[in-house]
Amino acid sequence: MNKQIFLTWAIAVAILYSCRNEAEIYPPEIVQLAPPDAGRVAGFYLLNEGNMGSNKSTLDYYDYGTGEYRRNIFADANPSVPKELGDVGNDIKIYGSKLYAVINCSNKIEVMDKRTARRLGQIDVPNCRYIRFHNGYAYISSYAGPVELNPHYEQLGYVAKVDTASLLVIDRCLVGFQPDELEIADGKIYVANSGGYMFPNYEKTVSVIDLESFKEIKRIEVARNLHRLRADRHGNLWVSSRGDYYAQPSRLYRIDRTRDETADSIDIAVSNFHLDGDSLYLYSTEWSYISMSNEVTYGIVDVAKRAIVTRSFITDGTDQQIKIPYGIMVHPLTKDIYVTDAKNYVSPGTLYCFGSDGRLKWNVRTGDIPAHFVFLED
Repeated sequence: MNKQIFLTWAIAVAILYSCRNEAEIYPPEIVQLAPPDAGRVAGFYLLNEGNMGSNKSTLDYYDYGTGEYRRNIFADANPSVPKELGDVGNDIKIYGSKLYAVINCSNKIEVMDKRTARRLGQIDVPNCRYIRFHNGYAYISSYAGPVELNPHYEQLGYVAKVDTASLLVIDRCLVGFQPDELEIADGKIYVANSGGYMFPNYEKTVSVIDLESFKEIKRIEVARNLHRLRADRHGNLWVSSRGDYYAQPSRLYRIDRTRDETADSIDIAVSNFHLDGDSLYLYSTEWSYISMSNEVTYGIVDVAKRAIVTRSFITDGTDQQIKIPYGIMVHPLTKDIYVTDAKNYVSPGTLYCFGSDGRLKWNVRTGDIPAHFVFLED
């Protein structure tokens, strides 16, 4: 399900859940799981988005050394923060000694110590979406305007440049409407413009920003309603299009970074992906207004060969238990595959861990709408 397209539904849910019930926010818990041989990776954080309007974003942590999965650790580490993480966790990354959580509707990036999750400060960016880093700066995509479905939306989005020492926004670069993921490669920032609030007038371009001048230098025509971006080691940029939910399906596109032009596409639907070496692990929950249902699929694309390797990396039938896949990550050493299930979007989700053979190892309950991962290295 696309959060932008289903904004009306989300707002209705928010009204129902707007009075925060402490019983619905799980207190910090520890679940003992079997520790893997994880090498240099100490563990991972999982950011749970929480229901829009309900201030229920939470942070979980899995410790590879002890095998402990700890829920809602931000609340435990920061008991004096009154609203905890806030409203809708949209991205999470580590840079240097700090952990950055992008909290979309709270208009902030929560900055924490990467080992303790203790709060260090915040960066104020309206309707912030995704974050990347380069040479001491954070780059954050922002919708800039309010949360509003409007085919005639007038506020262009931008990328904010932030000094990671002072946590201050020092510059902004205008891009297209409702910019989502961004990637940094070859001295440039690539930004997927979605136009997600402007149904049916979606954006179709990737903005290209020169890092040195921090100016937009080009827009690459791709497809409707862009979302995810990832650069590979072969000079390509892989971009997902969510389509229009009617006649134009979701699809994976390849941009040639040497020419900054769309080269071709692969006929596979994509909601989210994780690039591990040359393997692009992906899933899709593709909504159709024609069938009024989601079609859930999984797959792996070999980015070197530009070909689909498999359309199902879960081999033991567990995929039938997953209602709404919502997050994905692959361990760089063990090659374990992590997939989250958002279920009905308003109750606790589930994290599934699969081995490299696609068979289930374990699963655990998470917060509401488990979505975004980041590894913590020793």
